[in-house]
Amino acid sequence: MTDSSTTDSTTAGTTGTAADERDAAARLSTAPVDAEHPAEGGDGGTGGPGQSVPGSFGGTRRPGAAGAAAWYARETAGWLRWFWRQLTSMRVALLLLFLLSLAAVPGSVIPQKDVDSFAVEEFRQRHETLGPLYERLQLFDVYSSVWFSAVYILLFVSLIGCIVPRTWQFAGQLRGRPPRAPRRLTRMPAHTTWRTAAAPDEVLAAARSLLSGRRFRTDLSPASGASASGGSVAAPMSGGSVAAPSSGGSVAAPSSGGSVAAPSSGGSVAAEKGYLREAGNLVFHISLIVMLLAFAAGQLWNSEGGKLIVEGDGFSNTLTQYDDFTSGSLYDTADLDAFGFRLDEFHATFERTGPQRGTARTFRADVTYWEGADGAERQTSIEVNHPLKVGGSKVFLIGHGYAPVVTVTDGQGDVAFRGPVPFLPQESLGLTSTGVVKVTDYRNADGEREQLGFQGIFTPTYGIDAERGPHSTFPELDYPVLSMNAFHGDLGIDSGIPQNIYQLDTDKMEQFKAEDGDLFRIDLRPGESVELPDGAGTLKFESVEQWASFQVSQEPGEGWALAGASAAVLGLAGSLFIQRRRVWVRAERGADGSTVVEMAALGRSESARVPEELGELAAALHGAAPSAPAPGRAGPEETAPEETAGETAPEETAAAEPADTSDAAEGGAGPSSRGETE
Repeated sequence: MTDSSTTDSTTAGTTGTAADERDAAARLSTAPVDAEHPAEGGDGGTGGPGQSVPGSFGGTRRPGAAGAAAWYARETAGWLRWFWRQLTSMRVALLLLFLLSLAAVPGSVIPQKDVDSFAVEEFRQRHETLGPLYERLQLFDVYSSVWFSAVYILLFVSLIGCIVPRTWQFAGQLRGRPPRAPRRLTRMPAHTTWRTAAAPDEVLAAARSLLSGRRFRTDLSPASGASASGGSVAAPMSGGSVAAPSSGGSVAAPSSGGSVAAPSSGGSVAAEKGYLREAGNLVFHISLIVMLLAFAAGQLWNSEGGKLIVEGDGFSNTLTQYDDFTSGSLYDTADLDAFGFRLDEFHATFERTGPQRGTARTFRADVTYWEGADGAERQTSIEVNHPLKVGGSKVFLIGHGYAPVVTVTDGQGDVAFRGPVPFLPQESLGLTSTGVVKVTDYRNADGEREQLGFQGIFTPTYGIDAERGPHSTFPELDYPVLSMNAFHGDLGIDSGIPQNIYQLDTDKMEQFKAEDGDLFRIDLRPGESVELPDGAGTLKFESVEQWASFQVSQEPGEGWALAGASAAVLGLAGSLFIQRRRVWVRAERGADGSTVVEMAALGRSESARVPEELGELAAALHGAAPSAPAPGRAGPEETAPEETAGETAPEETAAAEPADTSDAAEGGAGPSSRGETE
């Protein structure tokens, strides 16, 4: 006996230790419990011998190729499910959104090829080490890079994976009914109770009408133990005695046939409100997807081009007319809208006094535009933030400046160049501008072909000091002066290498010198001219015209992005300010024949509005079901619902079982929760 007992004890201890170890391993493992194939060795349950693989999703791995294949399939499916759950979690979605905003920072700091290719090339020349590194990391093409697209697509998938199940869940909540009233309404955060002489059916009808009028979804439920037809009790056919309802009340005598209809013992009304909170949450997430799609469409099918136009000149919306043009990878230049326009006149005014002196007040470009090759001409004005809309294109006014009109004659006395030359502003307060004049068709005094180049500054209102040198003190043409240096030689434009028209390459050129040997410098007012040294010709400053720069863009996703952003704001406001709450009203016959009315409310989050709303509803319902005199007290005195708050019905007080209020929580919505409250 002793040996047997010892053996049994040892066996039991060993078995318990093994079970404890398995439980501990199960807590450490991410693998689900395999009920059919336990993880212990030996025969592996009913399926033959197998090997447990701790920490895996595949569970027990059976011997043979078939067992290995099945295990790998379960392992792969488990990891895929785990990855999907992680990707669609709110934590990962917020992380991806943060990474997307962080990834956009280099695109704002580092020059981008699709925005300014010249700036990118200049950055490479100045940073011989960082340039190639940035190129390999795609930092010059941030928004089309592989890593930015990966974050973008993962965020897109995460949002969809989060929205789809929540949408189905929300649809199920809309199809379901509010959860039935819990057993003990007095345990709700906000509750009240009183007695009334009105019948339970009258109280419930009044409560349902009141709550429906306040836009609650309502559901009427009979009292526990009552029949679905409203509480009628059928007496036995063979006897004359009829059992009264458990809740008390009178029973009507049978009129014929032996069946007796008992008066209703009461019931409860369940009401719920605030579904727009979850709807707003879904709208917010769907709006984010819409904005992401609009952003993607804008990057793939957009086009953007710039054009500088001097007063009197025109523009036709063709690719060769643009000064610079960029488009998405899926954009076809054949989709350019057929239109054109001419800059008739430009108007600009500036503040002349006070601390805002020199600040622009009005920028307006008067233009004449037409649609198609033979379209009628129409006049309009383009202002800042008020573009011209033609078809799917928008023409924005983005810049303004001056174009001095100069005339250059060569050494033979012939006009080699004449026309306005746009100068680019270098600062906004005075519009001090720089520019160049390139003369390609030129002969010197000996009749030899040569090229001339002039570079300098234009000051609308000339001023000079020891610190800044020549500069403009005001942006309007109060005292315009053109100051330039003159060069002769080879401009380098015949090499086939593209050049910036606003820069002068002087590597193969020589600057003119004056008779005293100093460098030749020109300072001219409108209407003045100067002779170049060595009979090289003349330069005359004729007048000043204005120019305006325009941006022509097509952004197919712009409207969708605006709609998505607006809907996101509305959805977020709804999810933040709309509170989901539930209200229950129970009316049942008491032992004294009066009706006990109980009301309770529960909100999804702590809010002072829930008790206030319950008080308003109770006061409104009290008008239809006024308080009855307290039992044993004569007289028509009545007490308001607030004075009897916390009082429970006798039947409820006598109940010894604990209350089950789990169905009152937010997650208990739906028909399946009704059985838990009975």
